[in-house]
Amino acid sequence: MTGEAAALLRRLTDRHGPLMFHQSGGCCDGSSPMCYPDGDLIIGDSDVYLGDLDVGLERAVPMWMSVPQFEYWKHTHLTIDVVPGRGSGFSVEAPEGARFIIRSRLLTDAELEAFGLA
Repeated sequence: MTGEAAALLRRLTDRHGPLMFHQSGGCCDGSSPMCYPDGDLIIGDSDVYLGDLDVGLERAVPMWMSVPQFEYWKHTHLTIDVVPGRGSGFSVEAPEGARFIIRSRLLTDAELEAFGLA
């Protein structure tokens, strides 16, 4: 996460309680990372747990991605950022005049090897 995205996530946690991220893929807002109150989105076998985002909160924020999106992006380094504008009405940052986005780059050969993807 960028520093700006982490700061927004801390403010949103103060307002909404524990949060979670999910990246579903697809078109339109479905290609943006969505931030929900933890547990509001049911996670299942079609989702991959990517890990916890440590942004200086008492509790880390879990990050999930749909299996098809993971297969597409497993060779990339992902960074959650925030930009001005209005994203999906379902993501908790929508009323803030900001939206979370994913920035990505291909993994290096060393990173691919470390993750067993070489």
